[in-house]
Amino acid sequence: MIVLGAGPAGLVLANLLLDQGIDCVVLERADRAHVETRARAGFLAAHTVRILERHGLADGLRLRGKVHSTCEFRTEEGRFRLDYGALGSGETHVVYPQQDLVSDLLARFVGAGGQVRFSAEATEVRDADGDRPTVHVRESDGRPARWQGRYVAGCDGRHGAARRSLPPGAVRRRHIDHGISWLGLLAEAPPSLDAVGYAVHARGFAGHMARTDTITRYYLQVARGTPADSWSEERIWDELDLRTGAKEYGPLTRGRIVERAIVDLESDVLDPLRHGRLLLAGDAAALISPSAAKGANLAVLEAELLAGALGDALQRNDGAGLDAYSAKCLAHVWRAQEFSRWMIELLHDPSGWHGGPAGPTGPTGPIGSTGPIGPTGPEDVDGPSEESLFLDSLRRSRLASLATSRRQQDWFATRYVGL
Repeated sequence: MIVLGAGPAGLVLANLLLDQGIDCVVLERADRAHVETRARAGFLAAHTVRILERHGLADGLRLRGKVHSTCEFRTEEGRFRLDYGALGSGETHVVYPQQDLVSDLLARFVGAGGQVRFSAEATEVRDADGDRPTVHVRESDGRPARWQGRYVAGCDGRHGAARRSLPPGAVRRRHIDHGISWLGLLAEAPPSLDAVGYAVHARGFAGHMARTDTITRYYLQVARGTPADSWSEERIWDELDLRTGAKEYGPLTRGRIVERAIVDLESDVLDPLRHGRLLLAGDAAALISPSAAKGANLAVLEAELLAGALGDALQRNDGAGLDAYSAKCLAHVWRAQEFSRWMIELLHDPSGWHGGPAGPTGPTGPIGSTGPIGPTGPEDVDGPSEESLFLDSLRRSRLASLATSRRQQDWFATRYVGL
């Protein structure tokens, strides 16, 4: 059994296969140090925690993870909080940085005798419709190599070899560019809120997400085409203060920005998640925008489903689980995609939904501008369209309902944590 990719999907799958006595190898194009330090999402849903606990993969998050159950929305009209752990299904998140989870999964797999080949870039999967698919690999020294197995699990992301190896017409692709870009920031600064913070402002969205006691993730909505290094740290912090209402609610705790990257919000789903003996999981199966923190949680769910199906196929010659794998996963994927889109529409001014190429820009539009973000920067001088005004009124109504309606709050809490 060959697993492509040493992220959450690939390593959960590899551990569960090894637990069943199934021989597998993990091929990862990056080196181990990079795999164990690349910062990614850190919000694990209750269902994900249950999966990890069920299979003995939760030791680290039990020791170092922090239960999280509150989010705060800030608008120019005020702010409100939701204790979503006391609403809906009553479930919470556990905040545990993804790189820590990956390190735990990797240590367990290798410690149990599992094999990981780092700096081994899979370039192509061949003969997936045969009995013994082959993965062609470029080793760290540039030498070519080949691996053969009964099945290949593509957990290597949207740009990996698994997707690239799908023949034309093998799957259907459903894709949308939401037309919104975020500047993702990782700051050496303790959290400024004891909640996930969502700031809805005329100049664009801003987000605050705790990672550890000393590290915080921030997001700033920017015009499409904005270079990640456009603004100084001081200007970024000033903009975060402005959008989060620091004058009214208290300043953010500032610190050195150690990572920044542009995130273009997109969604992308393949159907089916299988071609012959090549099966897809994680971002290779479906890409989801980070607006609702569902990506890593879907990856773990898919890995558990795939491990069970492969166990049945390899040990009991029962292929029913593999036949049902795609449909089971896609039911969860599309529910998550629907809620992710709902969050996008809730958090962003409609005039910024359809970004296009822009010139040199800063996080509020072209450098030097002071207006709200439009398709390529500030709104046109003629003002927003009637459609944008109508959609913005709907967005404000949704926020008002979320602030005041217990039924809406229960719905939100269930979908926010659930899969």
